[in-house]
Parts: sequence; structure tokens; C-alpha cells
Amino acid sequence: MTTFGTPLSPHATKVMLLGSGELGKEVLIALQRLGVETIAVDRYANAPGQQVAHHARTITMSDPAQLKALIEKERPHLVVPEIEAIATPMLEELEALGVVRVIPTARAARLTMDREGIRRLAAETLRLPTSPYVFCDSLQELQAAIDSKIGYPCIVKPVMSSSGKGQSKIAGPADVKAAWDYAMAGGRVSHGRVIVEGFIDFDYEITQLTVRAVGEGGHIETHFCDPIGHIQVSGDYVESWQPHPMRPAALQKSREIARAVTDNLGGQGLFGVELFVKGDDVWFSEVSPRPHDTGLVTLCTQWQNEFELHARAILGLPVNTALKSSGASAVIYGGVDAQGIVFDGVAEALQVPNTDIRLFGKPESFVKRRMGVALAFDADVEVARTRAKLAAAKVRPRVA
Repeated sequence: MTTFGTPLSPHATKVMLLGSGELGKEVLIALQRLGVETIAVDRYANAPGQQVAHHARTITMSDPAQLKALIEKERPHLVVPEIEAIATPMLEELEALGVVRVIPTARAARLTMDREGIRRLAAETLRLPTSPYVFCDSLQELQAAIDSKIGYPCIVKPVMSSSGKGQSKIAGPADVKAAWDYAMAGGRVSHGRVIVEGFIDFDYEITQLTVRAVGEGGHIETHFCDPIGHIQVSGDYVESWQPHPMRPAALQKSREIARAVTDNLGGQGLFGVELFVKGDDVWFSEVSPRPHDTGLVTLCTQWQNEFELHARAILGLPVNTALKSSGASAVIYGGVDAQGIVFDGVAEALQVPNTDIRLFGKPESFVKRRMGVALAFDADVEVARTRAKLAAAKVRPRVA
């Protein structure tokens, strides 16, 4: 796009986000700063992004009829999937008819909405290094796959979930049924299908944020952010930092893998490519065709954070992935199951040097729901990590 209209006018440039959590909220803010009219869609009312968008819509996004009706009514220029549980075949149909452009593409949204599509693409089509894996449709198939091919320890995940939901590590036979039950309960959409992966003895895991944006001459160019290190517990990110130190060969392999995957998926926008690293060896894990939760750290580390990069790239604008400062993020959990909670300790948290706090505004809290994040910057990334965790610990959610 080279011309931008005025929001809420007949000439407005309109973008619809499908999924309006904390990541979508930041994308919406970035779009609005560029004069875009925004439509925030989610499965529940008053989602974080709906609180800041021009328009809020609540539908079941996995229902093809509801999704089609909303897109045809709103007629956005771009549809930007921000979660996995979306009726992607309908997006492909509407894109093929020229009704709307899907970010990065409808095919990419379909392939990455579940772990089977993207894992088969990476391992079987692109021949990228991955952990050994088997897809299973029953507890019996899961046990057989572990016994015959995967072994212990291993990781079990639903084919469709987000933020580690339904994911568990299996140490031995006694854990298999519990892992299956947990995966069935944690999937975004109940497919009755899981992936079991062999455990890779990695040194660390990173997120390689990769941006496909229009460059000079109108050609798509690939840009890389500095690698983001992170720690996950049960598949859910709890802290991240940038940059993560890497040996040159490992960094080069990481970017080669990220480029191969994103080139195949095509389109424009930011991708979060998750990778395992041991020495100079790198394995592909997953990719999200959208801003990544571990990339929240870029709110304090980059001149253009991952949300601004995504907004600019999808609109056809130039991007800048340069690092501003080393920094870190630490998650603030809800701690309680309740609606309309309050947060104590915010002022104390912000007394920690070089820190900031983001409270997402989610209407309902769960004990392990991500309700906010603490950010810290420092020339020494380890100092930043310590301060981010300290600030996060000072924020105390409670029932009002």
C-alpha cells in the first residue's frame, strides 16, 4: 500500500485482526499509529485488543459461516490471523475469490494453524532438521509410537494449541495416559490428535524473528532480528531476553532455516521461528506467521518492536530490525481464578531501575494465565533478566 486513508471515513484503510489478545493489542496500536482503521475480533467480549480498536466484534472464528459473514460485512483490506483456531479453509476460499488479502497468505495460515501441517512442510518437504516425530489419533497409537520409534523422554502436544497448552514431557510409561488426557484438554480445537516428539538434548532454544517486507524496487526482502533466548515451562514462555549469544555457525544455520520456512510460506509480515540449538547444530521446532509471545521483549530492545515490524511489513512499508538495547521480559501470571482482578505493587515494580510494566487488561484471570509482562533494559543482558524477574515478582494480582 502506498496510500492510506483516514480512519472512520469512506477512504479508510481497514485491517481486521482475528484474535485480539495481548499480542494482537500491540499490533492494533501499531496499525493505528499509521492511520489504519482497525477491527478487533475475538471469541469473547472485551479482549485486550478490542479495548483499543476502532471496532470490536465477537464471533466463533472457527465457524466458517460466522467468519465469512463478518468479513463480507466489514470488507477489510487485510485480514490478519493472530491465533490458530480459525476456519482457515474459508480464508483460502475468500482469498481465492479476491474478497480479501490474508496475512501472510491464507495457505500459510492453514499450514501453521496446526503442528502437523508445518512439521510435515519443514521435515518432509523442505528437509530441515527436526526432532523425530509421530502423529497419533489415540492413546494406543501414542503408546505404540513411543515404544517403536520415539522412546523416552519425549514431548506430547495437541496438533492445535497455543502458549504451550496441553503440552507435557513424558519421562516413562506411567506418564503416557496423563499426557494424552492433558493434550486432549489443552487443544484449541478438539482434534483427538497429537504429535509426539523425541526429546532433543539442546543447549538452549531461541526465537528467530524473521520479517518479509517490501524493499526498494518493490521486491520482498527478508530481515532478521537479533536472536531471542527464552525459558519455557510446560511449553509456556516465562521469560525471554535479547540478544541471546550464539556461535556464528549456529546463527547462520538458524537464519538459513528461518529463511527456508518463511520463503515457502510467502507473503508479507513477521514470523516467529522457534529453534533448538546445541553447539553448531540447529533444529527447527515451530513457526508462527505473526508476532511471538517471546518477542514481547522487543518492546524495550528494538527501535521497531515486533508489532511495529509486523504492521509495517503487512502494509508494504520499510522496516528496521536494529537493536536499541539489550533487554529482557518476565511474565506476570494471574495467580488467581477470578474476573476483574486488581494488581498491587505496580509502583514498587517500576522502582526497579530501567524497567516497565505492561498489564494486558484481560477481563478474566486464571492462576497460570499471562496477565502482564515486566520489561527491563541494560547493556548487560543478565542484569536485565534479573531486573525483569524482580519487577514481575513485585506485581501482585488479587481478587478485588
